[in-house]
Amino acid sequence: MSLNEHQEGRRERAHPGRAEQRGRLALPSALVDAARSYAKASKAPRTVEAYRRAWQAFAAWCEAHALASLPAPVEAVALYLADRAEGGHKPATVALDLAAVNAAHKAAGHQSLRAAAPVQAVMAGIRRTHGTAQRRAAPMLPGDLRAVSSVLPVGLLGVRDRALLLLGFAGAFRRSELAGLEVGDLAFTAEGLEVALRHSKTDQEGKGERKGIPYGSDPATCPVRALRAWLDAAHLEAGPLFREVTRHGQVKAAPLAGGSVARIVKRSAQAAGLDSARFSGHSLRAGLATAAAKAGKSTHAIMRQTGHKSADMVARYVREASLFSDNAAAGIGL
Repeated sequence: MSLNEHQEGRRERAHPGRAEQRGRLALPSALVDAARSYAKASKAPRTVEAYRRAWQAFAAWCEAHALASLPAPVEAVALYLADRAEGGHKPATVALDLAAVNAAHKAAGHQSLRAAAPVQAVMAGIRRTHGTAQRRAAPMLPGDLRAVSSVLPVGLLGVRDRALLLLGFAGAFRRSELAGLEVGDLAFTAEGLEVALRHSKTDQEGKGERKGIPYGSDPATCPVRALRAWLDAAHLEAGPLFREVTRHGQVKAAPLAGGSVARIVKRSAQAAGLDSARFSGHSLRAGLATAAAKAGKSTHAIMRQTGHKSADMVARYVREASLFSDNAAAGIGL
């Protein structure tokens, strides 16, 4: 071995990482930024924000109790979940808290907390004690839509709200899906309207799907005609489909937010004399599923329109729709 080789060997033994570092490629910063961006896009923005808030609350709780938050002792996590439940938070909220804490630990290279026996025991006890039934929004059925449509304000605002409500119902859209639609997603055909849904809750990878919106039997509540009227009145040729409208009738460039969709549903229900507290942004989607079940549409047809991946979810709407129409206590001589 030459003197140079001997000295190089000594340097490698003293600094074992140098050879590995020399073998690494010098990666462009733009590529590193792109990788970080893609990793961030692995979860929906709403999920990321919910996790961020939940983690901040957990970290603050740990600090107040002089406990480490990352990594956190398993017992501390179990106590935090119990504290949240005792504070009046629903099981679904506590489950989200656990998901956020767990995600932070996994991202930092620590073991998952979900499988820890104390955590599982506390979560099971919370569900058993407080129940997991969620308060469901009332479905906005065709009769409700007719009542709502008749009292919408005159002018551009009413034209927009009618199109939004009728399309939301006929397409069984989630409020976030309605808010995210663009004019370019629409294609009018002889049979009605085709809507390209680029992203949805159950399609996080953006594979996309298309929904067919047929013409309605009543022009006053036809979703296709209502949408055409909105596009013409607002002079929209591209960009966001549903936008803010000022009280002076000016159409803004920014799209409506999902929360705005929910407020439109509630405001319209109240104007029609309905109990607005029973309705939410989900009422349009639930309304289509319930009305279709009442009309005897197949589970497959309902799933194709709603985008549900599980027949069990659709079965819930079928059960509710047939609560009295197919009731064992009816027609037996009572």
